[in-house]
Amino acid sequence: MYSWSLNCARLLTSIFAALCYSTACAQQPFYTDDPGVTDRGKFHFELANEFDVLQTSLFPNLRQNTLNYRLNYGLPWHLEIDVDSPYLGIFRTNASQSRHSFGPGDTNLGLKWAIREEKDGSRVPALATTFYVEFPTGDNRNQLGSGLVDYWLNGIAQKNIGHDTRVTANAGILFAGNTSTGLIGIQTTRGRVFTAGLSVIRKVRPRLELGAELYGGVTGNLDLVRSQLQGLIGGKYELRKGLSLDFGILGGKYIASPRAGAQLGFSLDFP
Repeated sequence: MYSWSLNCARLLTSIFAALCYSTACAQQPFYTDDPGVTDRGKFHFELANEFDVLQTSLFPNLRQNTLNYRLNYGLPWHLEIDVDSPYLGIFRTNASQSRHSFGPGDTNLGLKWAIREEKDGSRVPALATTFYVEFPTGDNRNQLGSGLVDYWLNGIAQKNIGHDTRVTANAGILFAGNTSTGLIGIQTTRGRVFTAGLSVIRKVRPRLELGAELYGGVTGNLDLVRSQLQGLIGGKYELRKGLSLDFGILGGKYIASPRAGAQLGFSLDFP
C-alpha cells in the first residue's frame, strides 16, 4: 500500500542529492501565496505531504493523502516560472467497489510577476500576480484528476506590520475548469470560481515563524454546497540557511474542504 510513497521518496531524494543550497523565502505551508519570486537564475523547491479526513458527504471516500512538489525558477524582469504536481492516495470504505486509488494528479504550470516591492514609509503593499494553467494528467476515472484544463488568475498583496509580522491577501478567479486536487477543492465541471485567502505570519524566534490562515472559494452561482472554507495554523522552522521545515494543521467546512488534516514538508533553495 505504501509502495507509491516509497517510489516518490526515492525520486525526490535523488533530485535533492543532486542539488546545492542558496537563499530565498517561501509561503508553504500556507495556501495563500506571497508576492516574492525566486532570484533570477536560481531554483526553489518545496515538498509537502498532507493527510486529510474528508467530509462525510464524500462517502465512500474517507481520507486523502497528497504528496505535492513545487519547483520554481527565477526569470528576468521579476518573473518566476512554476511547475507543481501531486501524487495522490484516496482511501475508501471496505464496502466500496474501488477500495483505494493511487497515482499522479493534475499538473500546474504557472507564471508569477512581482509587480511592486513594499517600501519603507509607504502605505502601499507589495503586489504580485500569478497565472496558472492546470493540465489533466491525473486519472479522472479514479478521482485522481479533474479531466479538465483549468485557467486561474490570482492577485497578491502583502503588508508588513512592524519588523516581525506580515499580512498577506489573495484574490483569484478561475475562468474555466475547477480547483480540485483529487477530492479536495471545488469540483464544478465548468464555470467561474472565485477564491480568496488571508494569512497573518509572525516571526517569534530568529529561526521560527508561526501563522494562521483563512482560505476559501465559491462558484460563480454562489452554490454553497460546493464551496470551500478552511483554516490553517502552522509555520516554518529554519534548519539552515536556505532549508526550512514546514508544518501545519487544518480543518474546514463544506464539501470542498477537508474536515481535518495535517501537513509536513520542507522548502529548499539551490542555485
